[in-house]
Amino acid sequence: MKKLILLLTLSTFSFKSLRAQDAHVILISIDGLRPEFYKDPTWSMVNLRQGMETGAYADGVTGVFPTVTYPSHTTMITGVKPIKHGVYYNTPPEPLEVTGKWIWDYKTIKVPTIFSAAKEKGLSTASVFWPVSVGGPANYNIPEYWYLPETKGGKRNMTKALSENSNPKGFYEEIQQNATGKLEEIDFDGEYLSIDDNLSRTSAYIIRKYKPSFLAVHLVAVDHFEHEQGRDGDKVRAALTSVDRGIKAILEAIDKAGIQEKTTVIVTGDHGFVDIHSSLSPNVLLAKAGLYDPKNPSAWKAYFHASGGSSFLHLKDKNDTQTLEKVKSVLASLPTAQKAMFEVKDRAALDAVGSDPNAALALAPKQGFTIGNAATGDFVRAASGGTHGFFPDFKEIQTGFVAFGRGIKKGAVIPEMGLQDIAPLIAKLLSIDFPSADGTVYPGLLTQQ
Repeated sequence: MKKLILLLTLSTFSFKSLRAQDAHVILISIDGLRPEFYKDPTWSMVNLRQGMETGAYADGVTGVFPTVTYPSHTTMITGVKPIKHGVYYNTPPEPLEVTGKWIWDYKTIKVPTIFSAAKEKGLSTASVFWPVSVGGPANYNIPEYWYLPETKGGKRNMTKALSENSNPKGFYEEIQQNATGKLEEIDFDGEYLSIDDNLSRTSAYIIRKYKPSFLAVHLVAVDHFEHEQGRDGDKVRAALTSVDRGIKAILEAIDKAGIQEKTTVIVTGDHGFVDIHSSLSPNVLLAKAGLYDPKNPSAWKAYFHASGGSSFLHLKDKNDTQTLEKVKSVLASLPTAQKAMFEVKDRAALDAVGSDPNAALALAPKQGFTIGNAATGDFVRAASGGTHGFFPDFKEIQTGFVAFGRGIKKGAVIPEMGLQDIAPLIAKLLSIDFPSADGTVYPGLLTQQ
């Protein structure tokens, strides 16, 4: 396809808005999606490539920092970066005790979302396993959520959590009766590809029965196996083939619902992936410097909160400049070979990329390194598989974007876009006013209708 030069402003663009009551947008997020998955036919995403041939795609999508699931998905539906939307990580910093909590609650989000804006306009919406969606405004909502183990060493309980927190009341049971069959805890185990099968069936059922104006679904198995095997492996390829079949199930549901001519499909992801060989444990350095005691965490002064390929420094007292300078000194005093393993991102750098405003600084390791929360043992230790969370300044950590259907211009190619550009595109397609978004609507993506 010939690349288009895409304008960055709307000043010369005369796109005729689609009538909101006639338009449908389906947002499919594939966790860990990389551009080569649809650009290179050897990855066997046949169904996605068929859609891509009728629409548009991006060579790469730059993510947020850290490039992890929950901040990224929140950016997709808000059009702003974490510093504004308030979801900074997958899990909250817990220097006293790691509880296993994730950032589940929709109320954490500080800005409007596509879901809230659609609701204000009277449009129906659906959310399937979308991060940070518990208690959200979607008319039909199966959140990504689980109850923590009731006893130490116990197992989480997702089936009960979904039964009690899906919307409307009884909707989770309706899904089992009409879309998936009875679901047990093992059906949400990432080791099995059936998790995405069931999420796709759930989405397909909602599309056929309720025809929402906007539906967002999060498919997860590809990410799981990239963590296990890295960027490539038989399980990664099997998961990708499986998720592509899930996309086909959703596309068939759109057709069966009779809304194909009215629907835009956007397939994207949250981050790319990097193969890893080593892990860094900066809390080990803090413990040795007397700034963090894992046996007496209440006495902590500084703590590194790891987020895959990054770690963010939190101070007990945000104004404790003495501790901050001591941390900087500890990092600067490392052997040259170890200092070469990462970069220190100061507050100005974090502001520029839109990261957690509460962090004093962050560590951004080079490719091949992940970061952990351990405060004992070696600073550098062996690791394997793959991870994400890195500073979003290199190609391998970019995610992908494919759009097709109503309103999308065939053959359009964007060399690079940002996750924050997805929400304003959805708003444009649904004729929703969405002034809070910072992202760009690329006129070259859209047909003039």
